[in-house]
Amino acid sequence: MFNLLLKRPQNIKNDVLSGLTVALALVPEAVAFAFVAGVEPLVGLYAAFLVGLITAAIGGRPGMISGATGALAVVMVALVAQHGVEYLFATVVLMGILQILAGVFRLGKFIRIVPLPVMLGFVNGLAMVIFLAQLKAFKVTGENGEEQWLSGEPLWWMLGLVALTMAISYFLPKLTKAFPSSLAAIIVVTLVAIGLHLDIRNVGDIASIAGGLPEFSIPMVPFNLETLLIIAPYSFILAFIGLTESLLTLTLIDEITETTGRPNKECIGQGVANTVTGFFGGMGGCAMIGQSMININSGGRGRLSGISAALFLLCFILFASPLIEIIPIAALTGVMFMVVLGTFEWASFRLLGRIPLPDAIIGISVAVITVFTDLAIAVITGIIMSALVFAWQHAKHIYLKSYKNEQGSIVHELNGPLFFSSVRNFNDLFDPKNDDADDVILDFKNSRVYDHSAIEAIDSLADRYIKAGKTLHLRHLSEECKQLLNNAADLIEVNVMEDPHYHIADDKLA
Repeated sequence: MFNLLLKRPQNIKNDVLSGLTVALALVPEAVAFAFVAGVEPLVGLYAAFLVGLITAAIGGRPGMISGATGALAVVMVALVAQHGVEYLFATVVLMGILQILAGVFRLGKFIRIVPLPVMLGFVNGLAMVIFLAQLKAFKVTGENGEEQWLSGEPLWWMLGLVALTMAISYFLPKLTKAFPSSLAAIIVVTLVAIGLHLDIRNVGDIASIAGGLPEFSIPMVPFNLETLLIIAPYSFILAFIGLTESLLTLTLIDEITETTGRPNKECIGQGVANTVTGFFGGMGGCAMIGQSMININSGGRGRLSGISAALFLLCFILFASPLIEIIPIAALTGVMFMVVLGTFEWASFRLLGRIPLPDAIIGISVAVITVFTDLAIAVITGIIMSALVFAWQHAKHIYLKSYKNEQGSIVHELNGPLFFSSVRNFNDLFDPKNDDADDVILDFKNSRVYDHSAIEAIDSLADRYIKAGKTLHLRHLSEECKQLLNNAADLIEVNVMEDPHYHIADDKLA
């Protein structure tokens, strides 16, 4: 039931109609995120138009939708409150420059280090964030200024129209795929609301979206070191969050469409888009997983889908604001609920009893952290947890295979990785005083030395054998190991034909 992301062929009709659907859903979100950031609605709408247009044209992932997002808005609000909107525009320009540099230096490839449990947690967490954001549509502001849940007839009409939207979105593709089901649902629900003269909230009740073309303007801030010190921390945070969300969304769309995006090109596209947006009075943005899923589900696959969404949004601002403002919020809420159902990885429930417990804990943790904090913290936490689990598990995979050779020497063949986490186990493997031969060979042929902690462990072991009055021979160490050893430097047996060549994570050779 929840496999709602349909496979459709790429063509101009699908891209344009999908772009129109996305543009309709972009309006209330852009306005809402502008309010979150503490700026005028047009600042969010201009960001959705410019970022969406530029990333669709030159980014690395056709079919992905970008615009103003809540993940960035919650960071911007403190800057706007303390320093004003002009400092926000300057921050967005610097943010874009940093993202361009990330693409130029090919940092987008590091998205590959995000493990699958973190990816699942990101997707499920973001689906829950989208769901919780839609609950605001079921609230109204009371006479005392506090938000209250809908009740009585308004609540039932809201629920009914949301259910109608979801039903059309789900069942129409079973009858025909010639027209995007989400767009059809929005049109039908709007006509029903008008025909029945329902007293329900529309897009126009949030804010007017009428405006003109965005105008070029250099941010009105002092060009000095003090300004740089104010905007730089925000720019770094925004650039990181923007690229993280964009590249994770890119990876998700790659999986759904069975195609391959270009992360470094997307970094540059996002950077150019934000730099331009800062000069045209926009709040900046990044990829939007919800809108991207609407686009993919509606048949948008090519760059034209994102470009048409941005151009339709501009047309709404310039010419069609009265028509767009009559669309019921219930219709857009229903579309977003379908996005939630299609985005959430329902198979993760089935995997809970089949995958290792640490992976399950990581996935759940990332989802929860995404809901209660933000995406960047969640992903970083997930990667750190995965790295620690990996280190702990591999630390247990180190062992010795010992035997006596023809000369009567004891040969210890070390198996497994030697690094900071396995050093303790490595030291416990040896008892120099009780080795029943005075000549001991430690062979690293089936092991690899990874870091400075491992080098120190080898040096310490050599010192223990020297103090025990025994001769230790070290075989099959790389050149870097030999250069970094101190106590054991004279104990190494050089075998030019068999000694390995690899680098060690250590700064002493720098």
